[in-house]
Amino acid sequence: MVQAKSWILAKHFNGFPKDSDFHLKVEELPEPKDGEVLLEAVFLSVDPYMRPFSRVHMKEGDVMIGSQVAKVIQSKNPAFHVGSHVVSRCGWRTHAVSDGKDLTPIMSDWAPDVSFSLALGTIGMPGLTALYGIEEVLGLQKNETLLVNAAAGAVGTVVGQIAKIKGCKVVGSAGSDAKVAYLKELGFDEAFNYKTVPSLEEALKKAAPEGYDCFFENVGGHFSTVALPQMNNFGRIAVCGSISTYNDGTPQTGPYPHLTMIFKQLRMEGFMQNRWEHKHPESLKRLMAWLKEGKLKSREHITKGFENMPAAFMGLLQGENIGKAIVAV
Repeated sequence: MVQAKSWILAKHFNGFPKDSDFHLKVEELPEPKDGEVLLEAVFLSVDPYMRPFSRVHMKEGDVMIGSQVAKVIQSKNPAFHVGSHVVSRCGWRTHAVSDGKDLTPIMSDWAPDVSFSLALGTIGMPGLTALYGIEEVLGLQKNETLLVNAAAGAVGTVVGQIAKIKGCKVVGSAGSDAKVAYLKELGFDEAFNYKTVPSLEEALKKAAPEGYDCFFENVGGHFSTVALPQMNNFGRIAVCGSISTYNDGTPQTGPYPHLTMIFKQLRMEGFMQNRWEHKHPESLKRLMAWLKEGKLKSREHITKGFENMPAAFMGLLQGENIGKAIVAV
């Protein structure tokens, strides 16, 4: 029998999450039955989506949702051999018993010099989100101008790099000078710190006087209000996130974008990467190929220790990370 730890949502978040909203549970797991495997977490993901999803998809007392890279330490399922690694959606747990249906094996041709943690980032859900947002939602074309906010995060960094691979001008907004410097390292044409510019409107205009053809939206709220009037006619907006609103106690209201959208004939579409799940194997290979070729760089913000999951999550929501936020067990 294995002693397993898990982080429980003790209380639904009211505003910004706090330590008392989480509870660490310890339990003994049974031996896996025929067809089952026992997993041990190696890397766990913390992501902004967990904040709004917890309200919609969880009840108090549930294990916090999320993905992890896990190692198979016992197996009674011939599809998963002991010592192999998988991506599991079993949440914030150190160990779990699975029948294998919710597991995705790490791709067989995973580069030996690439950490498995990237299966939670650039070669995982955030990378797929960036790729599908650009290709399936925006239909980004060579020589177009793309704006991405929260640009130094797990998704935003990949968005900007793929747009450069496609021959586009890329403008990124981020919340610190260190993040802006990193965006420049990645090849962004323009980048600025939205917290320190005198005027967000002027910063956007200066970065792209020609206007924006595509906008990869991760922030929502005031940023969106300022950005939409600077879209070009027939511009496209991919709505991936709205992190500026996730911790609001009272929903933000107005201004409303409808007249701008009508006059400029804009198209705005919300999306999640699982819509294109049938493309995942091919898409992950494309992302890995770009990584091997040096066209795609990856940076991680790693917190050590399963006991620090809540702190890592809250740090993410405060913008402490550059690149993908990961917890290493």
